[in-house]
Amino acid sequence: MDIESERHRVLVIGGGNGGLSVAGRLRRSGVKDVAVIEPRTEHVFAPLQSYIAGGLARASDAVRAQAEVTPRGVTWIRDRVVSVDPDGRTVALGSGRKLAYEHLIVTAGLETRYDAVPGLEAAMAEPSGVSSYTLDLAAKASPALRDLRGGTVVFVQQPEPASAAGVSQKPMYLASDWWRATGRLAGIRVVFVSPESSPFGIPAISAELQRKIDGYGIETRFDAALTEVRPQQREIVIRRGDETETIGYDLLHAAPPQSPPDWIADSGLADPTDPHGFVDVDPETFRSRRFDDVWALGDAASVTTLRSGGAIRPQAKVLSRNLLAVLSGKAPSHRYDGYTVCPITVSRHTVVFAEFDGAGRLAPTVPGWKTLYRERRLSYVFDRWILPWVYWNLILHGRA
Repeated sequence: MDIESERHRVLVIGGGNGGLSVAGRLRRSGVKDVAVIEPRTEHVFAPLQSYIAGGLARASDAVRAQAEVTPRGVTWIRDRVVSVDPDGRTVALGSGRKLAYEHLIVTAGLETRYDAVPGLEAAMAEPSGVSSYTLDLAAKASPALRDLRGGTVVFVQQPEPASAAGVSQKPMYLASDWWRATGRLAGIRVVFVSPESSPFGIPAISAELQRKIDGYGIETRFDAALTEVRPQQREIVIRRGDETETIGYDLLHAAPPQSPPDWIADSGLADPTDPHGFVDVDPETFRSRRFDDVWALGDAASVTTLRSGGAIRPQAKVLSRNLLAVLSGKAPSHRYDGYTVCPITVSRHTVVFAEFDGAGRLAPTVPGWKTLYRERRLSYVFDRWILPWVYWNLILHGRA
């Protein structure tokens, strides 16, 4: 099949939250030829993985068939991207196919890199290693955390760049609340290791989380980098400044380092000076700074706000409106203000609903409710039950 016969007006790389929601918006707005490249046959709603690890959701709650969630009228190409030729306007796939495009949208997300820390990948293969950043490890974490009777549990937050780094704390709070309710918390040493200098980058939200950390009696190691895991000895090595510390564990919950796919930088879509390799876009319009027919949003784009699933919905609105303008011969005029939301479950029935803009200012979406970031049961109901329904039925189809 020649290249011309495989040409699409809009080609989307990535069939996750960002890719499907922007494809759905474009299709609903009248763009007839929209195709999404996604190799996976199952679509996972990542925010539920923390609830799975914490024992408040089943693994099946987070999974739908990719064919089922792909918006009607959007072509699903089940394949993986190998490279992009932005000058030739083509995308090479793992199967050997080559697709041409008029406009390309990159929503590839970040890849988990358990191999980036010596011993971490091997530790995850042991019964004592768990995580909430992949579905299988989240399912493994649930009984491991639930059934623990004593010892030391270490929770490690990953360094930036990361997808919603703060949510890696959620299983720690859920487990601590469970251990306290079952009378076991006093016999369990909980250690939180984070590369950040506080629980969260926004002071008001950080103070709310620190209150929970203190209440559960969690030890903290801030400004700490995980440098090595020794799974056979059940030890981790961390570095804080010029000092190193070895911490033994009975159970290790680790969020892995993350990075954009290598093909982004290899294809020339990234700024050559960017050490991470994000797609180089205007962070307000999401149009490439180098190629007028390339766009990107979500975790793989060079946005200036916290990367999270909550940021993708407003980003998808702005990008789709700007691309529609360009397709009709106009200049992109819509701007993204950096809004994002990062719900953090701090007990088995309450959530800290962290909403803020690109400048780090609190940005509550409920009028007159300036303290929405406070720990609330209502926020838990929204995050655990309402948001998943909205995601499956509205967001992925470009309706919200």
